[in-house]
Amino acid sequence: MTKIILATTSPYRIEAFKFLGIDFIAEGSEVDESRAERKDPEELVKMLSGLKAEAVAKNHSDAIVIGMDSIGCFNGKILEKPESKQEAFKRLKNLSGNKFEFYTGIHIINTSTQATTSKIVKSELLMRELSEEEINQYLEQDPRHNTYALGFNPLEKVSSSFIAKLAGSYNNVLRGIPLEVIPEMLLEVGYKL
Repeated sequence: MTKIILATTSPYRIEAFKFLGIDFIAEGSEVDESRAERKDPEELVKMLSGLKAEAVAKNHSDAIVIGMDSIGCFNGKILEKPESKQEAFKRLKNLSGNKFEFYTGIHIINTSTQATTSKIVKSELLMRELSEEEINQYLEQDPRHNTYALGFNPLEKVSSSFIAKLAGSYNNVLRGIPLEVIPEMLLEVGYKL
């Protein structure tokens, strides 16, 4: 049977993918995202998810490889991962009370048939007004402030109350994988669920 390979080493994506009940393995793509030109967010996630899938696919002759990439965007500017607690604080302060977007690109390759499919999922979020005390409390609670493109984890602790409204894929924002589109995309490349 054709194996499913998730082209990531992200523990959050790996854990989330398990919810689908599909056997898979995870394999890092080693794609250097820092060299990607920062352009339109949709073009960027499409390009990076494709590069990640292709990098892993070249090592397998009978597999279905799933590459993904996610980014946040605020006022037309791509949000890089905060590199310090101070930068994360500034990010959250700027987003407080504002709308922003979260994009995930997914690219799937069936290496035995060369069938491919791609999709971009966009979620729009509204953050409630945050006090400086709340932001500091979160940053003290969660030392992984730099693991999320948006600088906070909407699943845990104080930050679970940050989002006032969400339009689009809930899984896209909370899990980094819009799980609801994966089964249909797998069917498109010939995988029998």
